[in-house]
Amino acid sequence: MTQTWTARECAQAWGVRESTWAGYVSRGQAPAPLPGDGPRRWDADTVRTYPRPGAGRSRAAANPQARALLEEMAEVAAALARLRSRQRELARAGRDAGAETRAIARASEVSPQTVYGWLQG
Repeated sequence: MTQTWTARECAQAWGVRESTWAGYVSRGQAPAPLPGDGPRRWDADTVRTYPRPGAGRSRAAANPQARALLEEMAEVAAALARLRSRQRELARAGRDAGAETRAIARASEVSPQTVYGWLQG
């Protein structure tokens, strides 16, 4: 006879809250409940062996499209970091050339408080 579990038992087995379990199920990150009317139940062996997301299991490279997107995101993040660094350099150069903080902020499209932070750091 197949052992079945409730959502609470599945969540306990995975070490998550019931609401987290429900989210996993709705996104297809956990096994679907067994067919039938009445309260939803899951096959215990399927739950035990299902490759679970979350702690200990990265879904970062789930498929080639996801890997490509993550690589592009990393490239954009690196480019933004370079631009932020250059923006700070320009702010310091502007200050050294006599530009006022508000003018630097307007040109950089940031708040004067942000420029003050750049100039102090």
